[in-house]
Amino acid sequence: MKSVISAMLAITLAMSAQAALTQSTPARKPLPDSDCLRISQINEWHVVNPRTVIARTGPYKRYLVTLQADCQKLGIGNPGLMFIGSLSDKATQPDRICGTVGEKVRSRYQPGCAIQSLSLIDEATFASYRAKAIKSSVRH
Repeated sequence: MKSVISAMLAITLAMSAQAALTQSTPARKPLPDSDCLRISQINEWHVVNPRTVIARTGPYKRYLVTLQADCQKLGIGNPGLMFIGSLSDKATQPDRICGTVGEKVRSRYQPGCAIQSLSLIDEATFASYRAKAIKSSVRH
């Protein structure tokens, strides 16, 4: 009888843990291919805080990059910021990141930091984040 109760308790705990994990992990929604960030076309980036980066490609596409953890050394060294696609990105579209699992941002002195989300933002939002930036690079 004790083994049945123990088994039931173990199953209940496992189900509770799975439910908590499912609720705490937000679902990823990658950008459509046409809106993905083209790494080679980045002409401006700003580190807003240890978990937030913004980037611009060309005159019209602006991106908000949210990281999964604090990355204190982003923007330090040369190059200051590098976007790294996932293995599947490298196989299918090596010059793009879309917000999928395995994509990272790094700098010379900062190991890769996992990207939590990638989204398009408007000019006003980009300007607001840019005003708060702690590190920046603009290529003309």
